[in-house]
Amino acid sequence: MTDVDYPADKDELLARARLNEADTETVTALRTVQPVSYANFADVAGAVPMTEGQSDADKAEQDRQRTQDGLAESHTETPDHPIVEELGENRGS
Repeated sequence: MTDVDYPADKDELLARARLNEADTETVTALRTVQPVSYANFADVAGAVPMTEGQSDADKAEQDRQRTQDGLAESHTETPDHPIVEELGENRGS
């Protein structure tokens, strides 16, 4: 995505990818990013989930790290606390 004028939002990135006849995998990856403005290619690359060949632990860590400035917390994926996940409730914490 070197010919994109940044900052660019998701729709602009998708339009540029289609214009440049990007492969299906690239377009699919861009569809997964949050609908926010990206300052540069590094921001876009960091927002695309890279799950192929990753362990479950690596995927979980990426989910915890993937946030965008200006994105409401309610729109981020926040994993449940391990105790809540295990017991189904939060016991006094």
